[in-house]
Amino acid sequence: MSVQTRKVAIIGTGHVGSHVAFALATQGEVDELYMSDIDKEKALSQATDVNDAVSYLPHHVEAKACDIEDIGTCDILVISAGPLPDPNKDRLESLGDTVAILKDVLPRVKASGFNGCILSISNPADVVAAYIQRVLNYPKHKIISSGTALDSARLQRLLSETLQVNRRSLTAFAMGEHGGSAMVPWSHVTVGGKPLIDLQTSMPERFPSFDHDAMTEAMKYGGYLVLKGKGSTEFGIASSAVEIIRAIFHNEHKILPVSCLLDGEYGQHNVFASVPAMLGKDGVELIVELNLTADEQERFAASCNRIREYLAKADTF
Repeated sequence: MSVQTRKVAIIGTGHVGSHVAFALATQGEVDELYMSDIDKEKALSQATDVNDAVSYLPHHVEAKACDIEDIGTCDILVISAGPLPDPNKDRLESLGDTVAILKDVLPRVKASGFNGCILSISNPADVVAAYIQRVLNYPKHKIISSGTALDSARLQRLLSETLQVNRRSLTAFAMGEHGGSAMVPWSHVTVGGKPLIDLQTSMPERFPSFDHDAMTEAMKYGGYLVLKGKGSTEFGIASSAVEIIRAIFHNEHKILPVSCLLDGEYGQHNVFASVPAMLGKDGVELIVELNLTADEQERFAASCNRIREYLAKADTF
């Protein structure tokens, strides 16, 4: 019997990439980690640090520093290369620096022969995923960005604190851009399966109303709050990435808010934007189309247009 090991490659082993690696290791979701960085000494030190922890982890992991050309046998590639976001700037403003790095990285990914699923977590998330897909001419179902997975976790935290309901009893997520134009389909936020709007009508004392726009803005600001305090987001994006990878490795058919290529869904074409998508062993299996209100549809379309605007700029760098 041939035992298949789960192999994940990570390009970019700074704050974000290293935390994704360690989260994969501590949660037992990887057997072999391939870690690559333009700073080879950093990649080696991160891999060594993970290997030093193995004695006290519940699952054996082997981490190794490598060149990008060595990742061909991996199942999943996490791309986290790029500059750290500036807390005083929009994520979209980092596009030029990220594209410059990708111009070196992507030809080497192609040369490696890698053909697994790609999870891009570099910012600006949606534009970068679209750029990678175009350059590699990659199958659309096999490349996704973490997109609003982390925004949705922030939204769930805010809702849980406001409503005093456990997050796991809530269904709530953001859609569109992982950034300033993200929107929340409030008509589809549920508590225990029941629309929150209905609960606020029937039980106003227990489920008081609140300003939807203000909470949406607080959700968007969550990342900048972390950046300003510690210099980078790490734990949240690492947990989000592992959740996506787990759904793929275990063929969970799990629905998560991730950025993927839309081809007519929600009336959008040729744009990466976050929507509820079913993930399994082959990547994106299904995009769930919600019945959005007219206002929600308008906000989602506006977010997609903003992503397109910056994708056009990516082609000029």
